[in-house]
Amino acid sequence: MTVDAPAGDLVPAPERTPDEVLVAGEWRRGGGAPVETVDPATGRTLTVLAGADATDVDEAARRAATAAADPRWRGLPAHRRARLLHRIADLIEADADRISALQTADTGKCRAETLALAHSAAGTFRYTAAALETAEDAVTPARGDYVTMSLHEPIGVIGAITPWNSPIASDAQKLAPALAAGNAVLLKPAEWTPLVALALGRIVHRALTEAALPTGLLSVLPGPGAVTGDAIVRHPAVGKIAFTGGTRTGRALAHAAADKLMPVSLELGGKSPTIVLEDADLEQALAGVLFGIFSSSGQSCIAGSRLFVARARYDAFVGALVARAKALRVGPGSDPATQVAPLVHHRHRDSVAAYVDLARTEGAHVLCGGAAPEGERHRDGAYYLPTVLDGLPNSARACQEEIFGPVLIALPFDDEDDLVAQANDTVYGLACGLWTRDAARAWRLARRIDAGTVWINTYKQFSGSTPFGGMKDSGLGREKGRDGIRGYQRQKSLYWGTDGAPLPWAASR
Repeated sequence: MTVDAPAGDLVPAPERTPDEVLVAGEWRRGGGAPVETVDPATGRTLTVLAGADATDVDEAARRAATAAADPRWRGLPAHRRARLLHRIADLIEADADRISALQTADTGKCRAETLALAHSAAGTFRYTAAALETAEDAVTPARGDYVTMSLHEPIGVIGAITPWNSPIASDAQKLAPALAAGNAVLLKPAEWTPLVALALGRIVHRALTEAALPTGLLSVLPGPGAVTGDAIVRHPAVGKIAFTGGTRTGRALAHAAADKLMPVSLELGGKSPTIVLEDADLEQALAGVLFGIFSSSGQSCIAGSRLFVARARYDAFVGALVARAKALRVGPGSDPATQVAPLVHHRHRDSVAAYVDLARTEGAHVLCGGAAPEGERHRDGAYYLPTVLDGLPNSARACQEEIFGPVLIALPFDDEDDLVAQANDTVYGLACGLWTRDAARAWRLARRIDAGTVWINTYKQFSGSTPFGGMKDSGLGREKGRDGIRGYQRQKSLYWGTDGAPLPWAASR
């Protein structure tokens, strides 16, 4: 295992004092408890900001409702809203290097990945702008002397709650369609990683100001979920919650949304199977499986964390996989040579380590990794070595619960029915990877696996035009695609009489 990469440079100084949050277009100190964000590579504090409290949320929500109803926004034609989204994309692209460095410092991710995420966020705004300009309402078939129409209108105020593992991409995935739909947004980033969402907030604030639109359309409200997030979810002005994060929190949000009869979209956890069939291209499958679990240091809801290999190829494939996992370069995300960066926080690294210790008690064989890297250089960072386990039944807790780290569990299968039974034996249904040369078999298995997304001979590829979401405990609803905007609107039907004749009862007067 290569773990001797040099320590990276720190993030450039942010444009504004780091203790400010964005409350309805106004930059100020929040009224809540301090929020500390730490560089996972070094353990050093990047900044401490005062988080938003319930009073901040109340003001943000009330002013957001006013901004959403403002004729400058409510009456803005779709093509001009699209122009705003394109401007936001321009500003993200112009600032991509700084945003990338900021995200690497805040999350620990590799610079190549954070730069790609910044450009992905810009692409999300551009695609959404295009989808907005081509969106259509409908004149529906009438059954009398009237014209019937089906229209879409904004919900009003959206609460968007995003995770720490891919901040700017997750933020854009909610913010772009919510704005395109004509709403205002309260954006709550994860408590551990608030800096990128605040940087995006500055960009959107600038674009709104340039366009002479209400700046109260966006608030960025970092803070603890139990305080800030709860206040957003329960505020009477908030008409929808869009959440990406853990299943337990998502379930609680769904209950709160049900109490308000409010729509909610939930992109939750996963324990995704990645499957190597007998005829798979060995080199392609090895590279894909490694990337599927160890990129992002395994901190991905779609990580291919359960590996199923045909029994006839199991020993050879797992042996080659372990050799390559041992060779992955572990280091700070700011080093271009790094392949596996630190985890987001020391507490999360300890949680991953605890799962591996649990797997040991369940009978797992640790084929590689299973510990933090040794040595002075990595002592203060939240590092964990790429880990491959086997020897467990699929029923073991380590095979069933989301670890969210660089931990892969390998399991053999005997035939297609055995494979499908094991792959689907989980509460999750987010993603799946298939490695095979047999197109007919790939099609058949892709249809049998309970997963919202199935990759065949590739993994972790995304298109803004393709809907994304999960089944079972992996969530509700879909993001992306042409219909992504519709998820932030409500539908209205119009009936327009055309013959001027009175209704039947009117004649009886």
